[in-house]
Amino acid sequence: MLNLDPRDKAALVLMGMLVVLTLVEMGLSYRENRKYYETRDTLTNIYLTSLAVVTNLIVKASTFFILDFTYKYHFFQIQNVYLYWFVLVIVQDFLYWVLHYTGHYCRLFWAMHVTHHSSELFNFTTGFRSTVLEPFYRVFFYLPLALMGFTALDILYAYLVTQLYGNLVHTQYKIPLPKWYGLIFVTPSHHRVHHASNIPYLDKNMGMVLIIWDRLFGTFRDEDLKEPVKYGLTKQPDDMGPVNVLFHEWKALLHDVRQAPGFRAKMGYIFNPPGWSHDGSTQTARVMQREYKKKL
Repeated sequence: MLNLDPRDKAALVLMGMLVVLTLVEMGLSYRENRKYYETRDTLTNIYLTSLAVVTNLIVKASTFFILDFTYKYHFFQIQNVYLYWFVLVIVQDFLYWVLHYTGHYCRLFWAMHVTHHSSELFNFTTGFRSTVLEPFYRVFFYLPLALMGFTALDILYAYLVTQLYGNLVHTQYKIPLPKWYGLIFVTPSHHRVHHASNIPYLDKNMGMVLIIWDRLFGTFRDEDLKEPVKYGLTKQPDDMGPVNVLFHEWKALLHDVRQAPGFRAKMGYIFNPPGWSHDGSTQTARVMQREYKKKL
């Protein structure tokens, strides 16, 4: 431990803290009979986390190589160490928002991201309910960082730290935070909205650390409905087994593409938002939200 790089030590401390908080939340939930945890759901989260770890290990070398190769062509480099890390974390968080937004508004990417939203529970282990295939394409969203003069190792470290913060907001416990904090940073309340299947909450609050991107680009929503938050998908798959939890949306996507009349419609199913259909038989989240507002 003493021979570790300070960044590695910090990462280990953060991960250890997250494990402890998860165990504490689990214990409190059972003691207070809140039913925030369920054995099968938690095991599914651990299973998906394990698969994501394997996927990350498989692509680790190529991810580093792609970022390092791109870094050779960087346009500039920030010399001040404090400004360097500040800009890196801010821009990395914005690029994650772009990645996350793409995962919600392009069905091809939604087919991979949907596993993270498939739980009908919400707790710290939900944060580990990973988008298993994301490591294969995530690196391409972070190439601008390498072109800005940030090294591959620093980019990966910044992602790890912001990811750990992202895990910490997966809780139903009401944590008292000052008002100013929620104007800048993602809070558990914001992220409960993100995981909700209530129509007004769909595709909201995409940020990992900073909520300012959602406020700027129109995807922000407060946790303000009178009805309770309902977690999961608008249409839960009947089979949540270890294979179907990964591939149920792929199956639906391929079915829709095969049935689509013509090339344009087929491409529409792949690249338009989830819920899009060539004949209007199904609706995107934005269409459902417009219809919801009309009924108020």
